[in-house]
Amino acid sequence: MSEHLNKRIALVTGANKGIGYEVVRQLASQGIKGLVGARDEQRGKDAAARLRGEGLDVQFLHLDVNDETTHEPARRFIESNFGKLDILINNAGIALDLTQKPSEVDLQTLRKTFDTNFFGIVSVTQTLLPLIRKSDAGRIVNVSSGLGSLTQHTDPAWEFYQFKPLAYNASKTALNAFTVMLAHELKDTPIKVNSADPGYTATDMNAHSGYKTVAQGALVLTQLATLPADGATGGYFNDQGVVPW
Repeated sequence: MSEHLNKRIALVTGANKGIGYEVVRQLASQGIKGLVGARDEQRGKDAAARLRGEGLDVQFLHLDVNDETTHEPARRFIESNFGKLDILINNAGIALDLTQKPSEVDLQTLRKTFDTNFFGIVSVTQTLLPLIRKSDAGRIVNVSSGLGSLTQHTDPAWEFYQFKPLAYNASKTALNAFTVMLAHELKDTPIKVNSADPGYTATDMNAHSGYKTVAQGALVLTQLATLPADGATGGYFNDQGVVPW
């Protein structure tokens, strides 16, 4: 543990590909120890190995946001090896109803989406929060979406006004609520909690139809993960600035 005492430690969930993988790269490129959180052991190890091949200080950590039995072992691993956690980026997420109307989405899809995009994130955060409290500059970044903004959804001029999948959008709105409530609870601590909107980024989730690269999408996550002491908390941001709730 001694070699990590003066090094910042960052855990990114769902980091074996896409935006999560890229944000590990961006953070590790700044000298931060990156933990590739992934539910699939082989894919997670392969991702970490590729990043280490770039000379980055990265390793795999088994963590499935949907499987609470993996949360406590992950906490114990981080505590025994590093003693603290400086950055938690809740990136893992799913989108199952992108082509369904709100009146037609089934409850199983709603529940499965919320289990991953909301309940799983709350569980991971609650489990790891004691370690984040040990950091002198803890940062929690909840990866939301512009689709979680109720203000934008009521604006006919908004670029994605017609896009109304209930399960995905509502899960991100709920995640934003968690950001606000947790940030308020921690307002008198050094910990900062924010929601990030990566924008329409080309990933597996949208069959790579997004017009932003993963490097562009990951940038706002990296910025929020490395905010200075006077940085914002309880906010909702994209790479252009504040996103309306």
